Amino acid sequence: MTRLASLIGLLALLGACDQYSMANQKKYKAYSEAELFADGSSMQQPVQGTVWRGERAERAVLENRPPMTIGLLQRGQERFDIFCAPCHGRAGDGQGVIVQRGFPPPPSYHTDALRNAPDQHFLDVIQNGYGIMYSYAARVPPADRWAIVAYIRALQLGQHAMVADLPEGLRRPLQEQPR
Repeated sequence: MTRLASLIGLLALLGACDQYSMANQKKYKAYSEAELFADGSSMQQPVQGTVWRGERAERAVLENRPPMTIGLLQRGQERFDIFCAPCHGRAGDGQGVIVQRGFPPPPSYHTDALRNAPDQHFLDVIQNGYGIMYSYAARVPPADRWAIVAYIRALQLGQHAMVADLPEGLRRPLQEQPR
């Protein structure tokens, strides 16, 4: 008997819920007028100093360049081949497969301007996009951005390396080879 009374009481409580008013509560929709705010718009800027969840952690990663390791370069090559090579080409010359199909070519990483650009420039371009390149911030995590920058630097060094720049132990065998 108590079970039956409990079941009837539970059904009565469930019947008292008004799902219609819960789903259709009063709210402002984007771009609608709102008398509540001085400017009359429902779209308001966030309060000064507001940070999105994860911003501090992302900023900490971006502010601290990781040490150059073979693992970082390998990760950078992998991420570069996935995200960058379709437009920039695997050599970073701006002649990727997308360009071969009529898309405007991006700049080559091997120009003086980009060889002399600070690492922050590449991080900013990945984060915010540049020209017709859209932002990759949602696709490439901050640590992978550093890996891509490291790999771009390796590509640049590979294209413009001079034998005289090599350490003596590596330079001598190259100079002794017959041409």
